[in-house]
Amino acid sequence: MLMHHCKRYRSPEQEPYMSHRWKRRRSRSREHHEGRTRYPTRRDLSRRSRSRSQDRIPYQRGYRDKTDSDVYRFEERSPSFGEDYYSTRRSRHHRRSRDRERHRTRKHQHRCRKRRTRSCSSTSSRSQQSNKRSRSVEDDKEGHLVCRIGDWLQERYEIVGSLGEGTFGKVVECVDHARGNSLVALKIIRNVGKYREAARLEINVLKKIKEKDKENKHLCVLMSDWFNFHGHMCIAFELLGKNTFEFLKENNFQPYNLSQIRHMAYQLCHALKFLHDNQLTHTDLKPENILFVNSEFDMLYNEKKASLLCLQSCEERSIRNTWIRVADFGSATFDHEHHTTIVATRHYRPPEVILELGWAQPCDVWSIGCILFEYYRGFTLFQTHENREHLVMMEKILGPIPQHMIRKTRKQKYFHKGGLVWDENTSDGRYVQENCKPLQTYMLHDFTEHIQLFHLMRQMLEFDPAQRVTFAEALHHPFFAGLSPEERRLSCRDSSRDLSR
Repeated sequence: MLMHHCKRYRSPEQEPYMSHRWKRRRSRSREHHEGRTRYPTRRDLSRRSRSRSQDRIPYQRGYRDKTDSDVYRFEERSPSFGEDYYSTRRSRHHRRSRDRERHRTRKHQHRCRKRRTRSCSSTSSRSQQSNKRSRSVEDDKEGHLVCRIGDWLQERYEIVGSLGEGTFGKVVECVDHARGNSLVALKIIRNVGKYREAARLEINVLKKIKEKDKENKHLCVLMSDWFNFHGHMCIAFELLGKNTFEFLKENNFQPYNLSQIRHMAYQLCHALKFLHDNQLTHTDLKPENILFVNSEFDMLYNEKKASLLCLQSCEERSIRNTWIRVADFGSATFDHEHHTTIVATRHYRPPEVILELGWAQPCDVWSIGCILFEYYRGFTLFQTHENREHLVMMEKILGPIPQHMIRKTRKQKYFHKGGLVWDENTSDGRYVQENCKPLQTYMLHDFTEHIQLFHLMRQMLEFDPAQRVTFAEALHHPFFAGLSPEERRLSCRDSSRDLSR
């Protein structure tokens, strides 16, 4: 059964495709307040939380202004699908550029408002759709395509529902009449030059993946078609379920169980090994960019909650099928391509990126380590929005940063005499001291499989990227010994679809 959901595909607006003169715009939901968040401790669930949106977790966020905001030339990556990409704090250059973009968009809107779609098919069986298929193409003032349920694109895709909308464009559910009326997710990019160019680069990556994975064995979301619809780049994907973060949120941030984490981790290692073997680094791995093939679930009764007289519902969702797909290749970078200074969303960003030491494929490994922790505990490992505090949290949880990395970095403002400059008597300092503990202390049980998971995570979270485990090595970790034969086959009935164009 195919499940409807929003926020499946995030924006292709990524800085690797933009000039180095562009400054990175902050996401309102993640970093534009430069605020602080709190871990979900029992004593203080309302003080601090890391959020992708205002309802990221079931407790409130706490913010305060920061005077020591260490802002990179390229700051935060674009957030996930449907979130606000722009901060209210912009440079004059940003405002001028935005004004010029709006002026161009208004001119374009005036020119394209009267354009027509392609003529209707002469097939008599489709004549009843002619009024919807010949409707004039209209963009709104921001360059989004104005479309309605029942509209047709390319005389092939009939829109039957909306899956979400974001700054980059929108995603709609369509019936593909050229392939047996199968359902697809169609990503429609805004009619704006930089978004169009970013989409072309993403399409190039998706085409390479499809060439290398003709049988759909490597668990990356596959593009079935793409086309330019009156200036809107459109990409058709297989229709999948909810992303792993959205499922977590709708389950009141109850973590996944260990067997589910094991299967998802194994698939992630397999998919990322495939990308790395083909000289491709994803660079923006996070729970939002990992989708369930089918997100149907069972409701289970939690006796522990009931015994504690918990105010939340005593029922929990348990995903039936943990088959996943890696999505969103808008930031993916080949080894031979230019590597921008900053990659990865804040909470999954490795130390070598923060210290501007250069990055390569090991940055994906760090991100997966952070994701596995979030699956295990239901909250992020590094809940911060600021570089210095991020580095301090890393040291509190993982140990000291290697001296050779400190000596090599250009970011010497964070250090003095080989150590981080940090005042533990401030509110930030007290918070980190109270809430950031060694990694092992977050283990829920001391059973062997839990110890193995934390051993694997610790190998993924090595400071030195040269010492970090590779995905090829991770696949042989003892943690995966508990997989069933079916889980090791890395295929599922729900995903056996013909994606040929």
